[in-house]
Amino acid sequence: MAKPVIGIQMYSLRDQTEIDFLSTLEKVAKIGYKAVEFTGYFKMPAKELKSKMDELGLIAPSVHVPLNFSDTKQMESDFEGQIEYAMELDVTYIITPWSPLPELPTKDNVQYLVDVFTKCAKQVKATGMQYGYHNHDFEFKLVEKKPIIDHILSDVPEELLQMEFDLGWIYIAGYKPADYLKKYKGRVPCVHLKDFLKGRKDAEIGKGEVGYDELLKELEPAGVKYMFVEQEQFSSSSLDSAANNFNYLKEHGFA
Repeated sequence: MAKPVIGIQMYSLRDQTEIDFLSTLEKVAKIGYKAVEFTGYFKMPAKELKSKMDELGLIAPSVHVPLNFSDTKQMESDFEGQIEYAMELDVTYIITPWSPLPELPTKDNVQYLVDVFTKCAKQVKATGMQYGYHNHDFEFKLVEKKPIIDHILSDVPEELLQMEFDLGWIYIAGYKPADYLKKYKGRVPCVHLKDFLKGRKDAEIGKGEVGYDELLKELEPAGVKYMFVEQEQFSSSSLDSAANNFNYLKEHGFA
């Protein structure tokens, strides 16, 4: 086993990327991050972006690709275009970051997601990449006395669907992130590190209630390869928090 690579979900720096995408990548590399996870590319040609990443020594092992749930007829073709772009970046994992669920979900709602994820996973697998899903807290609502995420991971075969557990959202949902890392050991190549203060307010990693001092010890045994810092609210600035988060992980032996 090897320690997970420290990365950052670029959505954390959206106030910076909207101004200057490539300059923000330079700042990320200067902080010390080795990996990034994109949620969009600001119309940047894939070859140009890959060239810049190579120059900076950055990799993009995974990308977030939203599905077009509003137009299921276009979903497959839209997704195909995203897959082609990701291939040019040498991405390994295509991650769906969100899915629609009603306030009171039913087994039919769960089955719909199982069918969609299975279809998308087959599209991704045909390219040699792997497909995964990123959770929030609502996937832990119970359907037939079982969390939705467990239904999905039971009904979609492991060879098709990997997980990118967001450890902070698991905590917010009322579950122990360490338990889910252990339960799905070997099926969690990536995780999101997100910390929360009371009231669901974002915090820098290690400064909230999730308990990362101990939780970080569970990543390597679970087979996690990449961990992506994600933060959406900041006491100072997004770049300051990005640096503080990296330094916290460095102090814990991950860099």
